[in-house]
Amino acid sequence: MHLRLPQKLEDKVTFWRRRLLPRTLFFRTMLLIFIPLIVVQIVSVVVFFDGSWSRMGRRLSENLVDEMNMIIALKEDGMPLEKIQDLAQKGFQIRVHFYDAAQGNDVKHRFAANPMVIAYLKEAMEHAFTEDKWSISVDESQDNNSDLIIFVEKENVIYEFVCAKKKIFSTSIFMFVVWMVATSILLFLVSVMFLRIQVRAIADLARTAENFGKGIDDDGFKPYGSSEVRKAGYAFIKMKERIWRQIMERTQMLAGISHDLRTPLTRMKLATTMMENSPDKKDFLADIDEMEKMLNGYLAFVRGEGDETAVLVDLNKLVGEIVGRFASQRIKIKYFSKDETIEICAKEQALRRAITNIVANAGRYGKKIEVRVEKIGRKVRVIVDDNGPGIPKDKREAVFRAFYRLDNSRNKETGGIGLGLAITKDIITAHGGHIQLEDGSLGGLRVIIELPL
Repeated sequence: MHLRLPQKLEDKVTFWRRRLLPRTLFFRTMLLIFIPLIVVQIVSVVVFFDGSWSRMGRRLSENLVDEMNMIIALKEDGMPLEKIQDLAQKGFQIRVHFYDAAQGNDVKHRFAANPMVIAYLKEAMEHAFTEDKWSISVDESQDNNSDLIIFVEKENVIYEFVCAKKKIFSTSIFMFVVWMVATSILLFLVSVMFLRIQVRAIADLARTAENFGKGIDDDGFKPYGSSEVRKAGYAFIKMKERIWRQIMERTQMLAGISHDLRTPLTRMKLATTMMENSPDKKDFLADIDEMEKMLNGYLAFVRGEGDETAVLVDLNKLVGEIVGRFASQRIKIKYFSKDETIEICAKEQALRRAITNIVANAGRYGKKIEVRVEKIGRKVRVIVDDNGPGIPKDKREAVFRAFYRLDNSRNKETGGIGLGLAITKDIITAHGGHIQLEDGSLGGLRVIIELPL
């Protein structure tokens, strides 16, 4: 179900979704795991602070203040100093000292105190010692534990209470956070590990399918991952086997057709040659030659690249060799390319044939040709310009159809049976690329072949 929004708002939502959301399946799934994990941690910490930790802090602080009040009450009742100190040390784990207020002025902090540590104690002190002077500080200079130091000035007597910080501050919050973060990280790592296996299985399947589309047979691919991914992998393998079987059956059938048709054509050509010279003899031989040319072109188109194996091909070198062959003819041809190696995985002879067809067509209809090889990101372009008559825009798609010929190419000089561009497009598409026709910079046609690196 899709919520319909106004078009402008829909466009803005789409824009920001594309800008902010990750593109890959792996990171999108990680986002679905990571965001709830963070939300759960934040909610747990907030609930723990508002609940257990805050209640515990208040109770511990109130207990400490009650113990201090008891010690002060014993002192005011006249209990000996040594007995009070011994009782405070053994019963409350508090070290207490008494000073005459005349020994100093106002009670001052000796050490800084963390507000987070003494927050609840300050509330309890303000409630218990409303009319008295008091001060709280924390001595962090201890090696193993920090001391909490509290001064209370009451009736010209300064009371110094020293106790461990743990009497008012529970470290369980930190252990809780540590364990929660540690388990979350462990869960996240396990999720990443399992998710990477699933994503890698999908990526391998996509790469194998892409290679198959380029004519590269990856026999080492074995489906793995979740049951759905394995099922898709096995379905792809079966589909690939069916396609290869159809291609082989088609090639074998056409090989038989080639043999069956060439034999009667040869007999017809031999019989026509033995005929007496007549106006009809020349026409018969021309028709037979045309039939042989059409048969050879048709078989070449259907066979495609055959059983050629894909290898790494230096496209700069390949195009340079093709241009060099045409440079020796009466054609003005220029080749523009950076002096760099541009390697692509391709069937070399098939690709050579496709580019040769394009350059040959340019030389057939024009006298000036420019060839360029450009590397753009993860793609490479081969651009061929000529100064010929070009192709009308409304016929640029039709020329890629098998046996389609423009009217001005139906003559013996230009030749062709309408299969050159069809074969070229078939080869380029099999390599994962595409071919398009545009108006050229020389006034004729521009052919752009784009191939993936």
